[in-house]
Amino acid sequence: MATQRKRNPNGAGTITKRKDGRYQCAVYVLQPDGTRARKFAYGKTWAECDAKRRELLDKVDQGVPVPTKSAKLSEWLPYWLDNVIKPRRKLSTFDKYESHVRLYLVPLLGTKRLESLGVADVRRFLVRLEKETTAATAKESHRVLRSALTSACREELITRNVAKLVEPPRTDTPELHPWTLDETLDFLAASRKDPLYAAFVLAIAMGLRRGEIVGLRWSDLDLDNRVLYVRHQVQRRRGVLYDDDPKSRRRRAVPLPALCIAPLRWHRMRQTDARAKAGEKWKGSDYVFATRTGRPVEPRNLYRSFTRVAQSAGLRVIRLHDARHGTATLLTAAGAAPRVVMEILGHSQISITMDVYTHVVQDTQREAMSHMDRLLRNRKRRPGRE
Repeated sequence: MATQRKRNPNGAGTITKRKDGRYQCAVYVLQPDGTRARKFAYGKTWAECDAKRRELLDKVDQGVPVPTKSAKLSEWLPYWLDNVIKPRRKLSTFDKYESHVRLYLVPLLGTKRLESLGVADVRRFLVRLEKETTAATAKESHRVLRSALTSACREELITRNVAKLVEPPRTDTPELHPWTLDETLDFLAASRKDPLYAAFVLAIAMGLRRGEIVGLRWSDLDLDNRVLYVRHQVQRRRGVLYDDDPKSRRRRAVPLPALCIAPLRWHRMRQTDARAKAGEKWKGSDYVFATRTGRPVEPRNLYRSFTRVAQSAGLRVIRLHDARHGTATLLTAAGAAPRVVMEILGHSQISITMDVYTHVVQDTQREAMSHMDRLLRNRKRRPGRE
């Protein structure tokens, strides 16, 4: 009597042998949209295929969606930019992410499907990109890919983020060389007659970012109580000047040093005269640093003026952003706690303050070692010792 072939119970899937010698299993799985569809998996042996079948069944029992066909990265990344990043992130962040997607991720990884993207694929991509560009570019592209795959995990399109399993390239932290105290004083003396002198004082004394200086309004200043509120910044993107929230959306109130008050009062008097001369041409804006018609100063022009004054004073040219490093250095040398420096400069994390901006000036180091030398030299000898 012939034995009856055993069959899997309903819903347990099937395993069949293909013409090419491999085995194929088929299981009905749950889709992200709530429907059910047939999912196929393959193996060189029956046991290998059965293991994949059981893995799929475990996900069915747990109610975990398993997409039958995942999107290609060339399809997912633009969708992610338009529907996840653009509505929730700043325009500057969107532009940066979009450039990495367009220039590197889609050309080099776009044909890969989300489900089939592996750790080795990401590692080969980073190695190639680092050779063709820089380690910093490869590291940023890795961050963009990791964020995109995290969103895919949230939408249950994939079960793991392979980018998190790959270590990003290492980049060298550039050594910072802010102005010394003497160089800073020489610059302030040379810029005293410049129309943007008050802006330079704010950059050096308070460490404001370029966009924060340009976006400052008179309503953000309380000169009587010596308080400055950082609420806006002005950026130029895609050929247009626009108002934006401060970096990391960190609005803050910072005490104004006394040396900032007189330059700001003098600047307001000069602007009042300029506004009266402009008449109807004045746009009615409230910007502290404005053009002859009341429009905000171009952020690039602020840096150009900063560079021009430094060159005329015979000083080495540094970035305007390096003034923030100098502010942190001076605050640290004055004994300010790292947390206080973080709040004044508007850093999002204390690690940024500690690892990047806290550079104690050489004179302070020399003073500390001199104090140590005095302690060791002046130590009294113990009784009984010659």
